[in-house]
Amino acid sequence: MISLRVKITNYQLPITHYPLPITHYPLPIPYSLFPIPMKALFLHPNFPAQYRHIITTLGADPNNQIVFGTKNERPEWSIPGVEKAVFNPSREPSADTHQYVRVLESAVLQGQAVFRMAEQLKAKGFVPDIICGHSGWGPTLFVKEAFPNTPLLCYFEWFYHAEGSDADFDPSDPLSIDDKARIRVKNTPILIDLYSCDWGLSPTHWQQSQFPPELREKISVLHDGVDTSYFKPNPGAKLVLPNLDLSGVEELVTYVGRGMEPYRGFPEFIEAVAYIQERRPKCHVVVVGSERVCYGKPLPNGMSYKDYMLKKIPLDLSRIHFVGPLAYGQYLQVIQASDVHIYLTRPFVLSWSMIESMSTGCLVLGSDTAPVREVIQDGVNGLLVDFFSPKQIADRVDQVLDHPDRMAQLRVKARETALERYDLSKLLSKHLQLITQVANRSLPATVGRVESAMVLG
Repeated sequence: MISLRVKITNYQLPITHYPLPITHYPLPIPYSLFPIPMKALFLHPNFPAQYRHIITTLGADPNNQIVFGTKNERPEWSIPGVEKAVFNPSREPSADTHQYVRVLESAVLQGQAVFRMAEQLKAKGFVPDIICGHSGWGPTLFVKEAFPNTPLLCYFEWFYHAEGSDADFDPSDPLSIDDKARIRVKNTPILIDLYSCDWGLSPTHWQQSQFPPELREKISVLHDGVDTSYFKPNPGAKLVLPNLDLSGVEELVTYVGRGMEPYRGFPEFIEAVAYIQERRPKCHVVVVGSERVCYGKPLPNGMSYKDYMLKKIPLDLSRIHFVGPLAYGQYLQVIQASDVHIYLTRPFVLSWSMIESMSTGCLVLGSDTAPVREVIQDGVNGLLVDFFSPKQIADRVDQVLDHPDRMAQLRVKARETALERYDLSKLLSKHLQLITQVANRSLPATVGRVESAMVLG
């Protein structure tokens, strides 16, 4: 029987914000002490992904043996006590494979590579007490063939639908029958994992609600957590970055994304900026992120959405600043200095950045879509807008900037929401508890469920 005790210490951890390069900051990291050593195998194509804090915690205990299986080794980043094991698919999916099943072939190839890696680990005497893996890309598909007696805890981030969520959200971009068929088949490795795993978790109620009802009760709701001691308010903060000094700016609007794409409302955001610039000559806008598409389809001509939108919508480029991906500390400066932070998303996976912004006391203006409504109540801890209405976005920016005193309580409530529901120091211990329970094959259906103000639909 594996049990868990938690102690708090300070540790300098090299980490990366989801869209951003590696830096360092002081983070209070709990580390676990087990009465008996724990062997754990984590699986994700990228290192360390959602498991960053968990593996740092477990790796800090010298009694544990923690192995992270990954396709992208990232040799510039190591975590004490965590051994990397690299899996390499034997080939890429064939161009001759039927278009509906290319994603499935890719998952099978990754699953095969993980199986070979697992057999090598087993030959060295490593048999894990628990396997934790991200479902969808394929690493978890065949790991039970290598370790049939080891419990598997899957991270279920998303289940795809042709109707009612992200794929058909934009009425101007209807799905073809080929699109719908590909989406249906894309769920195949996820469904196999749902059947094969001993337990699963999803970070939000909205994301869990996308999974089939007959299997949904196998999935706990447990957010990754936000370090609220790092993402905290800095009243009166002014933004000064290398090559960009906005310390004298009176009004600052911010936008953060991994990329610049329709899934995260980038075109609507740029159209809103045109209204904002016309109405508010003293307002500056800062955009953090890369000129790429992370979710959804790229433009057929290869142009970036940034270039496309700036060609379509004339803006005063002296008052909109595309700063690219930033180091964690610089990203923190941006959201601490923000007067209003715009976060738009289709009904899809919720970004860490929205809750990180709320944790700093940002006034978040979010899209009125299900993943955002799970966190933000309009007029209580933020403001909601029609995703497809740039004018309404600009109107609400006016509302915030014209009435700062009236909006002060929303900022306080935003911070309280992050502290009460998404604080890493609370949720990390729940993750460790869930891992321990799955390792012991003790699976209470209510583990990790959190209170929610979500309104679906």
